Amino acid sequence: MAAGLAILAAGTGWLAVDKPAGISVHNAPGTDLVSLVQARIAADDGLTGQLACGLDCQVKAAHRLDQDTSGIVILACLDHALQWIAGQFQQGKVNKHYLALVHGLIVPTDTPDRWSWPLSRQAGGRKDPAGPNPRIACTTGYRVLDHSRHYTLLSCEPVTGRRHQIRRHACLAGHPVVGDRRYGPQRALGYLARIGYTGLALHARSLTFMPPDRDEPITVATAGLPTAMRQLLDADR
Repeated sequence: MAAGLAILAAGTGWLAVDKPAGISVHNAPGTDLVSLVQARIAADDGLTGQLACGLDCQVKAAHRLDQDTSGIVILACLDHALQWIAGQFQQGKVNKHYLALVHGLIVPTDTPDRWSWPLSRQAGGRKDPAGPNPRIACTTGYRVLDHSRHYTLLSCEPVTGRRHQIRRHACLAGHPVVGDRRYGPQRALGYLARIGYTGLALHARSLTFMPPDRDEPITVATAGLPTAMRQLLDADR
């Protein structure tokens, strides 16, 4: 797995990787993303040189991505790079775009649309996705990219940064993310399991941020819609 991990970009003390769905970022030592990247660096002299870190460097994640969500994660192996990049996430300076396959048909418009519901720090699952008070104002921008008989493919941009924000807003809108075991309809989960789809149809497509070794922001992007999401959409046509 470590050898096959897609590295999308790298610089002094940092790298961006395409995390497969189903892998924890840092909660399963030995098999999580941090462990896999650590092993990859140790086995690749060229990558070690590009990162400017030693073989004994400690890899840490600069932000979070849910285990079931696939897509871009930025990690760091030098402390100053970690602090620099993590600070941008904490200050809301990173532009994030996701691909989400949701239930139901959302009619496309000529301009991007948005979901705006206040959310609490903790959510109550599908019965109370907004969560208890106190809540803060949260906005998710979205644009319709494609659709099939039962699903709509969206490009989503979380303007604010609440935990599970896209998943919670999609649930509140009546269009939960396909395969969402926490916020999605249980009946749909049973159907998806019968046809062999067990993932969460949410993918971190691109991130725009300022690396510690660059003078201009960069955008890091994955190749596109993950195969499993594309197959599910196409099969539903």
